[in-house]
Amino acid sequence: MDVLVLIDKLDDLVHNAKPVPLSDTVRVDKEEIYDILDQMRATIPEEIKQARWIVKERQEMLAEAKREAERIIKEARETQDQLISQEEVTKQAERAAEDIVEDARAREREIRLGAEDYADEILNTLEVNLSKFIAAVGRGRERLQGKDEPAEVN
Repeated sequence: MDVLVLIDKLDDLVHNAKPVPLSDTVRVDKEEIYDILDQMRATIPEEIKQARWIVKERQEMLAEAKREAERIIKEARETQDQLISQEEVTKQAERAAEDIVEDARAREREIRLGAEDYADEILNTLEVNLSKFIAAVGRGRERLQGKDEPAEVN
């Protein structure tokens, strides 16, 4: 039985007791009071056990919740570290890609300038050879026209 119910019974017993004439005292049945007190003595230890069990369960639940919260925080930190690490790897890859692109552009400029220099050199040689051929053609025509100068071929 609940202790509060027993207290209410005790209160009703005193409240409904017969008053002693010309005083504030009342008459109660001693056996009824002892019976209620015995029931209270029997009930209180059980309720204390239940309260202790509830407190213990509550503490275990709080400890479990704390462990779970710590696990979640640890997992979140590990995920954060992984993301930071991945971000750093990504940044390094981007820097490496930029370096590769820059090197490729420098190499392209170098090859293009080298090709332009080579083409200019070939065109210059061709121009010199063409000038010599044109001079030789001119001399050959002059000879054909009657100017008998010895032909020079370089």
